[in-house]
Amino acid sequence: MRSVGAAPNRAPAGRAARVQAYRSDPAPSRMKYRLERLMLTPLFRFTLRFGLPFLIGVGGASWYFSVDSNREAFVGAVMSVRDQIESRPEFRVDLMAIDGASEGVAADVREILSLDFPLSSFDLDLDEMRGIVTGLDAVKSASLRIKQGGVLEVSIVERVPVVLWRGVRGLELLDETGVLVGPAGKRAEHADLPIVAGTGAETAIPEALELFAAAAPLEGKLRGLERIGARRWDVVLDGGQRILLPEKGAVQALERAMAMDGAVDMLSRDIAAVDLRLAQRPTLRLNHDAAQEYWRIKSFETGEKR
Repeated sequence: MRSVGAAPNRAPAGRAARVQAYRSDPAPSRMKYRLERLMLTPLFRFTLRFGLPFLIGVGGASWYFSVDSNREAFVGAVMSVRDQIESRPEFRVDLMAIDGASEGVAADVREILSLDFPLSSFDLDLDEMRGIVTGLDAVKSASLRIKQGGVLEVSIVERVPVVLWRGVRGLELLDETGVLVGPAGKRAEHADLPIVAGTGAETAIPEALELFAAAAPLEGKLRGLERIGARRWDVVLDGGQRILLPEKGAVQALERAMAMDGAVDMLSRDIAAVDLRLAQRPTLRLNHDAAQEYWRIKSFETGEKR
């Protein structure tokens, strides 16, 4: 005899089995798992956010500029904008003002720069222009700037000539360091400046200035200094007199000579040269007539004939 309660229990068990058989697996697929792991990589995220857009932009720009017409249109637009900016009144330079220069130097500056005003400040290379200006012999230093109102201001510090140098090209002006200032023209035009001569004189101007200061008591007799053998000085006086100075300690030797002259009026005598090259043995060289007279007196004193 079939049990009444047994049959109804079989159907629910079968449905539960089928529902369990078709239930989806909660674990991700292998592809999804790898993608999620890749998104956790900082380098991949950076590449995805920045690198990919950059590559797309570069690729698009490269494709756009690969067409000649597009490239020419872009360059033309840029040049048009640049011209509009450079031609604005606030960037225009209308004149040049030169400060600190004499009339002749100012004329030389205008000539070598040869600027055609008006022009744009973008067309001026101030560093290059400053190098051109300082290339002039008479210019010690220069500064350039563009002031409001469209004025190019050139400030110049000129070299001050302190000596005349008689070289192979004639008389030239030198500053206190021996740098060439320019041609001197005639001696009378610079009568207040002392004169130096000889090979290598321009390289020892600081020492020459010290010698001129030490020879101040000889102002009425002093004609100048001559460089001998590019290593030492001779002091040249009126009448051809010379003071031969040593290679080292020339200023001190000249000061001693000035002390001797002040004591015995040495240079007023018939002396051709005072040789101070040997500090332990200064020598006086007499003129021809004075030497003859000296030997005449000497022979008279000794009774010898010459």
